[in-house]
Amino acid sequence: MALQFSLQLFLLIASIAPHVITARVRHTHISSHLQGSRIGNNIEGIHNVKLYLKRYGYLTNVESTNSNNTFDVLLESAIKTFQKYHSLNVSGVIDEETLTLMSLPRCGIPDIMHNINVMDNNVQMNSSSFHSHFTFFPDNLKWPVSKYNLRYTFLDDFPNDFKEPVMNAMEQWALFSLFRFSEAVEAQEADITFNFVRGNHGDGYPFDGKGGVLAHAFGPLDGRVHFDWDEDWADGSVGGFINVGMVALHELGHVLGLAHSTIRDAIMWPYMEAGEQTRGLQFDDIEGIQTLYAP
Repeated sequence: MALQFSLQLFLLIASIAPHVITARVRHTHISSHLQGSRIGNNIEGIHNVKLYLKRYGYLTNVESTNSNNTFDVLLESAIKTFQKYHSLNVSGVIDEETLTLMSLPRCGIPDIMHNINVMDNNVQMNSSSFHSHFTFFPDNLKWPVSKYNLRYTFLDDFPNDFKEPVMNAMEQWALFSLFRFSEAVEAQEADITFNFVRGNHGDGYPFDGKGGVLAHAFGPLDGRVHFDWDEDWADGSVGGFINVGMVALHELGHVLGLAHSTIRDAIMWPYMEAGEQTRGLQFDDIEGIQTLYAP
């Protein structure tokens, strides 16, 4: 899919290290002054917490245009659900570990959905997966057997230095699944497309600047994978930079039909810190893909 604006006009590249791309924007999401906030408080910035929890499926009925900073019972319940999902202390208070997790860069796919169409799929959490491991899209949405040989392409100005880590990510999934990946001769024939975009890039799910959503992907049978240009990217583990190969490995899980995992070590865990070490698929990821595509 073509970008709405020319990347050459907006992209700022700095060669701080080999295979590194540096962004030009800093975006702050959840303010640290909210630490300790609890039911009954009315503090500037609480509305941003509500929008965050709405975006990822923990809170409903929040209006983007209504800056309500009241910490009410609905917010307390949503925070408890967030804390339970991520195996934090379930207090309903925005404590240090809750605030820290909310402040980390992450995937744009929601963790829990309530009959809301997101990325063309409804992501839901059942009671068993809520407490333990991998999750699927509803109805076990997946690729048909006729599409186990998936074709991919890199669109527009996808950095050449980042193609190899993305291809390595595909090899990881191929190693533990029935899928095989090959580059499409023609872009329009591709089942999976990889693209770097920024802001409102035309798919209905705009990126939010540096430090928020790193990437998102559309599941079967769409296959689009979008990385946010406004992040600092690197091939491999580089301090202060996002590991493009690790993000690709995660987003490809969504392309194949996996939703998020509640296991912190899993590749399908929704968060990714800068400088994170490169690692392969974990047991939970492998069990998830093999369960989804079991004969």
